[in-house]
Amino acid sequence: MKKIVLAYSGGLDTSIILKWLQINYKAEVIAYTSNIGQNLNKRKIVQNAKRLGVKKL
Repeated sequence: MKKIVLAYSGGLDTSIILKWLQINYKAEVIAYTSNIGQNLNKRKIVQNAKRLGVKKL
């Protein structure tokens, strides 16, 4: 199985591309999130990623 690492913010744009990659490339998407000084709701990001089928975050 293909694996793709996606810089994931938990927002609409990255959530849509995450599903698109899963469907069109039949790939496992590994979501990468980093705090670079912005306000993050880590719990919400993790919940969104898991709901979308991400196994590694």
